[in-house]
Amino acid sequence: MIPYGKQDISQADIEAVLEVLQSDFLTQGPKVPEFEAKVASHVGAKHALAVNSATSALHIACLALGLGEGDWLWTTPITFVASANCGLYCGAKVDFVDIDPQTYNLCPKKLAEKLEEAKQKDRLPKVLVAVHLCGQPCDMEAIRKLSQQYSFSIIEDASHAIGGKYQGEFIGSSRYSDITVFSFHPVKIVTTAEGGMALTNSDELASRMNLLRSHGVTREQNLMTHEPDGPWYYQQVDLGFNYRMTELQAALGVSQMNRLDVFVERRHELAKRYDQLLKDMPVTKPWQHSDSYSGLHLYVIRLQLEKINKSHRQVFELLREQGIGVNLHYIPVHTQPYYQAMGFSAEDFPEAMAYYREAISLPMFQGMTSDQQDEVVKALELALA
Repeated sequence: MIPYGKQDISQADIEAVLEVLQSDFLTQGPKVPEFEAKVASHVGAKHALAVNSATSALHIACLALGLGEGDWLWTTPITFVASANCGLYCGAKVDFVDIDPQTYNLCPKKLAEKLEEAKQKDRLPKVLVAVHLCGQPCDMEAIRKLSQQYSFSIIEDASHAIGGKYQGEFIGSSRYSDITVFSFHPVKIVTTAEGGMALTNSDELASRMNLLRSHGVTREQNLMTHEPDGPWYYQQVDLGFNYRMTELQAALGVSQMNRLDVFVERRHELAKRYDQLLKDMPVTKPWQHSDSYSGLHLYVIRLQLEKINKSHRQVFELLREQGIGVNLHYIPVHTQPYYQAMGFSAEDFPEAMAYYREAISLPMFQGMTSDQQDEVVKALELALA
């Protein structure tokens, strides 16, 4: 089976982790700060806070921005459930904005329309989670202008997008957002096995997230309510969580970051080759905005069902039967039973549903060979015949 995504672990990665195993610190040592500094420096952010998952990063980002009961979080329906769930964790309500039919990201035009309607009903969002689907950034400049007009905060869910760029700057610089989140899951571009990171240029937000990721406990005297009782002293000044990243994960991350640019370049080579190999097939290939340089976490095609005599499901199953580990990113969040119980209807977001009925993620990972890619394309030809 050729998987849709796969980690690329080198001998240098293995040695980096072994070095930590033989050291004095398996957690709360020097590697996590080193990893944070390496990522922050690479993308041009002031602060980076490593955590145990991108979901955790989204959660503390929402809390740091003051999201709570009675507030609204908006995001796209075409994303993993965590992009929406993070709002529910904070006691907020969640709503969605339909996607752009070309980029599959949250549509700024539909966002503007929905914001104007929400203003009339006094239910504007406090936080918007803009998801960079497949690694292609959203139209962040347009979204930022709307945030200034309607006074909401922005989280970039860049779980797919490390190594990509928007308007010539690395995604993660947070130029147009308050906080950016990365994922380091094994199928992502860079991995720490499990792990995530929140990046910001705000000292205040960084300090708040730092507290929240580790039980709300501090040893910083300026955050305490009184003088320390002694050198052993700490205080819990907030209700936080155990969201820390281990030294083992951070060591792997530091090593992986040394190859980030190579990883993304290879993904672009594969995407360009897919574009050429698929040019005469009844599929819609990914479209890239001229303002963006995608991280290319995923290569998603859409079936032109009117030109083939098989259903979406039949094509998907035929590919799987041939050993091609295709996937579908994603089932629209608002169609999940948990969200349906909140009153969402499948056709509330028609572009998202149109995408869902046609989309298939083809295998895309930096270690993929040309022979494997040829095998994928041959299987797709047979599935579409």
